[in-house]
Amino acid sequence: MPDITDFAVTADQFKIRIDCSLNGSATLGCHWVDPDSGRYLNESPWIESTGKASFDIDLPPAPGRYRFYVSTRQHDEWAYLSGAPFLNIDATVTDTGIEVNRNLITTTSKLRRERWPAAIEEILLGPWQSYWANRHLIQSMVRRDILSRYRGSFADAFWALLNPLLLMLTYYFVFGVFLKTRFAGDPSQSGFVLFFLSGMLPWLAMNESIARAPNSALEHRNLITKVIFPVEVLPFNLTLAGLVTGFTAIAIFFVFLLATRGSIPLTVLWLPTLLIPQFLLTAGLCYLLAAIGVYVRDLVYVMGLLLTMWFFLTPICYPDSALPIQLLPILGKNPLYILVRAYRAIFIENSAPEWSALAKLYVLSIAIFYTGFAVFRRARRGFADVL
Repeated sequence: MPDITDFAVTADQFKIRIDCSLNGSATLGCHWVDPDSGRYLNESPWIESTGKASFDIDLPPAPGRYRFYVSTRQHDEWAYLSGAPFLNIDATVTDTGIEVNRNLITTTSKLRRERWPAAIEEILLGPWQSYWANRHLIQSMVRRDILSRYRGSFADAFWALLNPLLLMLTYYFVFGVFLKTRFAGDPSQSGFVLFFLSGMLPWLAMNESIARAPNSALEHRNLITKVIFPVEVLPFNLTLAGLVTGFTAIAIFFVFLLATRGSIPLTVLWLPTLLIPQFLLTAGLCYLLAAIGVYVRDLVYVMGLLLTMWFFLTPICYPDSALPIQLLPILGKNPLYILVRAYRAIFIENSAPEWSALAKLYVLSIAIFYTGFAVFRRARRGFADVL
């Protein structure tokens, strides 16, 4: 198959001149791509050539970075898509003209390998750099989100306290009063209250954020489609809003703890070690669900069922011993179950969390967070088209 053997690239104002030498007869063309994502943008007309080919690329005067793949055609397809060598040109358009940054003959596999270090660095540091750069926007949106949910009601922002309180009381009356569920560590009714409420603490924070995640991009479609907006802060905002609910529930639990036991154990100082994996796990799931929710709208309607199943498969309202023994090896790996046991250890049992299980939770949470962010980052390129 004919290939490009030599080339010359010159820039003049907003035009790039390309002169190529070929080792045979070929059909040649130029494919414009996004330098960050590799997504197709535009293409030039095909030209038939033998030995040599010359053509111009007119760039728009809008400042920005551009990448061009000059390639031959094979069976009515771009040859570079089959791994054939092609001429890669990177250029930057400024107010004064075009600057050619790089031009070389390469392949798509080589370009992908070049992007790996930068892509890994962007995935690892990208979330935190974005959060810091948009910290004032995040603070404003989270505050507005919490207040707007209850604005216009009689209790107003007081619902932020009433909502988790009423939810915990509802589950308590169902399981503690009517079903008379008890825990082996303390079979009294007050013991059930403490064991149940301590297990509810991580669930309340996670449930609120995850339930809203599939619809987060749809709620802000005007921002995504009409203005330049850091879309990656939306799932992060949901996680922070859920964390506020979680802290409210913890404050309510402290009141119950003081009322029943008269003091708060010093082991609550381990709480930050639990909040970190809880936060990362919630944010990662929010990113995944937000990305999927844009393309699969039905996800919004099944989230309630999925979360209900997750809740009842976790021993929050019932003791661990009620889990089927044959399923315990599987259900015991539930990350929410690990969090529930850790919360009960530091709040009720006056002991540190189980380190082996917590270490596994850290690994899983970090993996889910970065996987979710990477998936969301890749999927967001098509949000404007779908929304």
